[in-house]
Amino acid sequence: MLDRWRWLKSHLPESRNDEKLIDIGCGNGAFSIGAARRGFTTLGLSWDERNQTTADLRAKICDVSSAKFEVQDVRHLDTRKDLIGIFDYAICFENVEHIIDDKKLLRDISNCLKPGGRLLLTTPYLHYLPITSGDMGPFSTIEDGGHVRRGYTEAMLDELCQQAGLVLEKTSFCSGFTSQKITYLLRLLSRINPMLAWILVLPLRLLPQYIDWLVTPLIRWPYFSICIEAYKPRYSSNLDQQNTALNDLTYVHQ
Repeated sequence: MLDRWRWLKSHLPESRNDEKLIDIGCGNGAFSIGAARRGFTTLGLSWDERNQTTADLRAKICDVSSAKFEVQDVRHLDTRKDLIGIFDYAICFENVEHIIDDKKLLRDISNCLKPGGRLLLTTPYLHYLPITSGDMGPFSTIEDGGHVRRGYTEAMLDELCQQAGLVLEKTSFCSGFTSQKITYLLRLLSRINPMLAWILVLPLRLLPQYIDWLVTPLIRWPYFSICIEAYKPRYSSNLDQQNTALNDLTYVHQ
């Protein structure tokens, strides 16, 4: 999570312009609260009521009043007509790989953005090396909370963005070699005692920001997550304008 938070901080500018951000699949609200502390009015959506209760409590503890949370199955985001076209940013971290109809999800997220709005998304990289055996599959054929696919490449994400009317602007990666080995240690110790594992591993979480950028490319280790920045065009494309003009011309001749 710290890897993705560092990536988010480096790609989400601080705001004092009353900008709005929607967090798709917000989990326990950490990223929504973090974005709110950077000046955004945030709305976090998750299907899990327990997560939303935890997120609300976290926001109160952090004294963050501009982060709100709602129980919402994001597979049915299209039913929320009140959310269409009102957000400046959308974030979706490690969520799309859980959704079978990822094309619809990206389209629904795009519909929530204003023209010129931006999407920040992370998801497992298709060519990662498994941290533990569960990362090799088998992947679920139903939406039961697990991954329904291994991951994505840049081309696959570009395809999704195009289908959703978004422009893929930049691709990067996070969660390198050191981060993955720390995650392996956490999973291993969690089999004995989850709370003790979390306490023991927490100090190690600081290491990746100092050495991952050097070690990971040096040994050519694949990153675990691929990250994209995409935006919703402010203007209709020339092709859209031509199609509109053609339709108007056809209507006149009729």
